[in-house]
Amino acid sequence: MSSAQGRFFIQDNLEGWREDIMFKTLKEDIEVIFEQDPAARSYLEVILTYSGLHAIWAHRIAHALYKRKFYFLARLISQISRFFTGIEIHPGAKIGRRFFIDHGMGVVIGETCEIGDNVTVYQGVTLGGTGKEKGKRHPTIKDNCLIAAGAKVLGSITIGENSKIGAGSVVLKDVPPNSTVVGIPGRVVVRDGVKVKKDLNHTDLPDPIADRFRELEEEIARLKSELEALKQQERKNEYEQHPAL
Repeated sequence: MSSAQGRFFIQDNLEGWREDIMFKTLKEDIEVIFEQDPAARSYLEVILTYSGLHAIWAHRIAHALYKRKFYFLARLISQISRFFTGIEIHPGAKIGRRFFIDHGMGVVIGETCEIGDNVTVYQGVTLGGTGKEKGKRHPTIKDNCLIAAGAKVLGSITIGENSKIGAGSVVLKDVPPNSTVVGIPGRVVVRDGVKVKKDLNHTDLPDPIADRFRELEEEIARLKSELEALKQQERKNEYEQHPAL
């Protein structure tokens, strides 16, 4: 085999390898929907009606163009996808395998955001920056994370593996692995052990603000009880000193 034939042989095999990876990725994008969304009934329904899937596929095309420095074309595809899906993903964002956007309306993912494998986000999530700083200015989401509806993860921070961000939370600091974050600003509730299976229930999370309110209510009730006891003791003392009254 001549050097030219060898070069063409390598190129052909490389193209075939890339096509295999592409189709495998597209298949995984569909399969993860069936795993995580009980409303998914058929492949045709998922392919034609799931805006999150459309946004991810459009992003994969736009990101490939972005890496090849076709910035305008990549951004154009991104904006067309945003118009039709309501999901804005900058073509520069790096997204791993089996990424699932449930419902998706209002999701925003910034340019320097990095998302690992098996990550799920819900509607209204923002993975954004905190200003006009240059360089890495968007969050890094590690593998197996879940970010619930309306959560805002802002700045060049890292969300550790197997972590869960509660609905409506605003996260501005790094989150360690295997943690749950709730509240504004986001507060970490450390979970024991490593999560083996992703827990998609994001409605039953600890609420440190509500817990604090309950503590204050209990403190107020205790103070009222002590005050009432002091009043009773004072009336008793007055009666003992002036029984005729």
